[in-house]
Order: sequence, then structure tokens, then C-alpha cells
Amino acid sequence: MKVVVDMDVCEGHGECVVAAPEIFELGDDDEQVTVLQENPDEDLHSKADEAAKVCPVAAIAIED
Repeated sequence: MKVVVDMDVCEGHGECVVAAPEIFELGDDDEQVTVLQENPDEDLHSKADEAAKVCPVAAIAIED
């Protein structure tokens, strides 16, 4: 699994950080997220999927 954030789309809502704080972090400017784990461990896959689902602008993609 690979987590990809389209930074042209991300608006920094932070819903992904709430869903998966192990994978995402909101930057100091609170405008865009940072991916902390681009290839998360298997035990975090469900959290990554949830983060992608809750993103209000669909900026997160999960690649196999």
C-alpha cells in the first residue's frame, strides 16, 4: 500500500490527521498535510483507507 496526497487539491481540513495520526500530520501553516508514512505497515491499512474516505476534497489516494 502506498498513500499519496494530491497537494494541488489538499486544503488542510485535517480529517485525515484525525483518522490516522500515525500516517498524516498537519503542517505548521495548517494549509496542507504531510504524509509521515507513505508505505504504512499492514496494521495501519484500515486507518489509511478511512483517511482517504473522510477527506472532504478527495485529495488522498491509496495505491496497491
